[in-house]
Amino acid sequence: MSLAPTSSVLVTGGAGYIGSHACKALARAGFQPVVYDNLSRGHADAVKWGPLVIGDLGDTDLLCQTMRDHDISAVMHFAAFAYVQESVEKPGLYYDNNVGGMLSLLAAMRRQGLDKIVFSSSCATYGTPAQQPIAETTPQVPINPYGRTKLICEWMLRDAALAGGMRHVALRYFNAAGADPEGELGERHDPETHVIPLALLAAAGGAPLQIYGIDYPTPDGTCIRDYIHVDDLARAHVLALRYLLDGGDSVTLNLGAGLGYSVIEVVDAVERVTGRGVAQSFAPRRPGDAAELRADPSKAAQVLGFRARYTDLDEIVAHAAPWFKAGGRA
Repeated sequence: MSLAPTSSVLVTGGAGYIGSHACKALARAGFQPVVYDNLSRGHADAVKWGPLVIGDLGDTDLLCQTMRDHDISAVMHFAAFAYVQESVEKPGLYYDNNVGGMLSLLAAMRRQGLDKIVFSSSCATYGTPAQQPIAETTPQVPINPYGRTKLICEWMLRDAALAGGMRHVALRYFNAAGADPEGELGERHDPETHVIPLALLAAAGGAPLQIYGIDYPTPDGTCIRDYIHVDDLARAHVLALRYLLDGGDSVTLNLGAGLGYSVIEVVDAVERVTGRGVAQSFAPRRPGDAAELRADPSKAAQVLGFRARYTDLDEIVAHAAPWFKAGGRA
């Protein structure tokens, strides 16, 4: 039986890019999001639909207190470090935060008798697959510490399910993109590493967009990626929560549009949307970058009834563009 739609949901990392959009989607669906974030990489002004508890994920006692104080019914877990290059340079930081944080969160859930969690995983767990599109059965061979920490967290959830009946939905995102179509939330990372914001900043007069590799076996020689709108991601999390509340078994799902756009196609879209040129510079391929990463999203459609609504690249760029103005971010 489903819990009442007024149930409170703990959203770890809810002051971040995807987490804040998920909070808006939760509130719209009748849930009460309770954000738990240390604000090291999130933004307090993005917490608009419920209370904010400022705390570290490693503080198991504070997590337990928050769960009790707000009568939490389920958890959405977004709190993680997510810069690939940083994970290579500082692997200990990623294992401590991403894996250690999951240990603390699961311990708090056990202590409070909570057994439902939606987990923000990543297509980085797949590494560089030999075949496209990527299904959930594709071997997971991550090539950097970030991807490995996400895979370890998936293993932890599976083991928790076997040990004590905890149920989860692990959502492997492809490339999150865009911004709230209503303009209330955008994308703010420091440093910014995503190609659409970087192209928009270049169009606004910022540094040229660095393109790594123009000799891939793709139609224009640049990497192809599957861009999924952040609003679609947020909606998928609510569907995953409802699935668990309705008694669904643990499951792992890809979240992507099932389409691929190259870096050059992103540049073209930014130029069409903004009416300005995107200055570019070119560098050799980065080690580990796959020529193409594209999701097979059919399992999410089957299990959750989820299909991406925003699949047009120009529309995704148009939603993101207002957050990247001349002279810097909006």
